[in-house]
Amino acid sequence: MSAKPIREGHSIVVSENPVSQYLFSSTRSAWIWLIVRLYLGWKWLDAGWGKVTNPKWTGDEAGAAVTGFINGALAKAEEGQVYGWYASFLENVVLPNAKVFSYMVAFGEVAVGLGLILGLLTGIAAFFGSFMNVSFLFAGTLSSNPLLFILATWLVLAWKNAGWWGLDRWALPILGTPWDRLKRGK
Repeated sequence: MSAKPIREGHSIVVSENPVSQYLFSSTRSAWIWLIVRLYLGWKWLDAGWGKVTNPKWTGDEAGAAVTGFINGALAKAEEGQVYGWYASFLENVVLPNAKVFSYMVAFGEVAVGLGLILGLLTGIAAFFGSFMNVSFLFAGTLSSNPLLFILATWLVLAWKNAGWWGLDRWALPILGTPWDRLKRGK
């Protein structure tokens, strides 16, 4: 028996298949996301802590590491390995503000790691983690970024249940969602 679409007003809602319902909506799959969250969170926290405690990222020489990274990406752009528009962004926005970006990356990585490990605002933390992964990928750095991007994207999709074994279990009901507020007329 196949699922029949349901008409709601002027749109048709296609029912969710059992696999995606289990993975992305059921708390029964929360143990899977706990493993993914802890792995990904540790990777971000470890990388960020290394930067926070490094003077080339957040100390007396803040911005030096970012400047070196950007110069490497710009060299890759000359070889055609980095998109021209992204190289322009790096050269004209990031490079002149290397110190600011240095602090943003270092503390952003720590924040993403803590958010994922604690299961607090998991979907938001995973989104910003995936955003940083894409930024590193656009700059021509492969490393573990493709794997971390895929895992973070899955966590974004599983935001409703990925933090069940974490602080989201209590935070999300308190915070609610924007569409819940619209339904209540607030």
